Amino acid sequence: MSEPSLDAVRRDHAGWIFVHIEGEPYDRGEQHGQLLADEIKNAIRTAKYLARWDTGEDFETFAKAAVSQFASKLDTEFADEIQGIADGAKLRFDEVLAWNGYMDLLQSWWPSQVATREPRQGEKPWMARRGHPCSAFIATGSATHDGRIVMAHNSWDRYPAGDAFNVVFDIVPDSGHRILMQGLPGCISSLTDFWLTSAGLMITETTISNFAGYNSAGAPEFYRSRRATQYANTIGDWCELFAQSNNGGYANSWLLGDTKTGEIARYELGLHYSGFESTKDGFYSGYNSATDAKILEQECVGEGKDNADVRKNGARRLRFAELAELHHGKIDVEIAKQMIADHRDVYLDRDDNPCSRTICGHLELDDARASGSDIGPFNPWGAHDGKVVDSDMARDLAFWARWGHPCGRPFDAQAFMKRHPQWNWLNGYMRDRPSWPWARFEVLR
Repeated sequence: MSEPSLDAVRRDHAGWIFVHIEGEPYDRGEQHGQLLADEIKNAIRTAKYLARWDTGEDFETFAKAAVSQFASKLDTEFADEIQGIADGAKLRFDEVLAWNGYMDLLQSWWPSQVATREPRQGEKPWMARRGHPCSAFIATGSATHDGRIVMAHNSWDRYPAGDAFNVVFDIVPDSGHRILMQGLPGCISSLTDFWLTSAGLMITETTISNFAGYNSAGAPEFYRSRRATQYANTIGDWCELFAQSNNGGYANSWLLGDTKTGEIARYELGLHYSGFESTKDGFYSGYNSATDAKILEQECVGEGKDNADVRKNGARRLRFAELAELHHGKIDVEIAKQMIADHRDVYLDRDDNPCSRTICGHLELDDARASGSDIGPFNPWGAHDGKVVDSDMARDLAFWARWGHPCGRPFDAQAFMKRHPQWNWLNGYMRDRPSWPWARFEVLR
């Protein structure tokens, strides 16, 4: 195997790993695999452990499903890139393919398999479809300090899973647009979904909780989102490309911006329905509930319908509305950093109560008595990062990012498990999160 290309670069900074890759599909994949081999292996090791804990199934079940469902749906470009990652990291293609499709497989395909079985008394198969929450907003026009776009996002997941979210990729493909994105080692798509492109597009999302549709004959979300991001010139192009061969997997509320026009949009794609709204003067937020009525009422079940419940996702919906009004006409990068790190609990009317209901999520601090959630008390789950960008930075393919909670609060894994030994099954799979500063990332010049 060849050494990494001289054009490939890895730099570790402020808790993040910055990786620059370029060239033809297999070559950039091989660069990716070589530069991040240890991180890819560790991420897949953790994914295997969590998949077994959550489903009782060995990872081979999901690797076989990935080959069966996904392999024939990929075009040559992205199949070759995944093969390059696998070869560069000295792993099997099916393992890396399943890792790329982990969201579709664990959140969509597997629950659909369980739902077809005879439920045991009291069992709710759809409960596994909770998804992993995030908080996000995008604003433009009179909402921002200069009339141009500002976008922010933080990624939520179980902490051992989110330990893999600390990669910033600068991808220069041989065709299509250059991409700067947050991502996971071994994955061709962002999956944490914070993207900028040389076409001037700004892209992020939050998962739609308890979405119930899935079509195994469609193309996987990781492939559709990467292809759309690499080849779209406009917001409309992106939505059209993303919807092609839709499988309903990993359904999200997408927030999109176009620096060329100042337009922003919120696009939701279910399996049977979609919702789209856009403006050049306004504010959209993402808080893990669908806003489109058909998707919410006809494609989500149970606790997915909680955008009015301030014990659940409705708390962040309301808090974003408060912040949009409070900062109207002033939102810039610095205010966006504050907003995405916000700890106001609207349910308990407390200005500083980091918990499951706050924009900067801290389920590890939440006793769950006020949450109305089945996720349980003191769950090591919450915000892993913060990212913010405005139109000027996006045109330069640059953004600000903070690894760990966007508020800066550190997390000590061993101390946490000592206080809450019910989570000691995660020992060896969950790492500390020191308090890192905000750092600027930009493409390699």
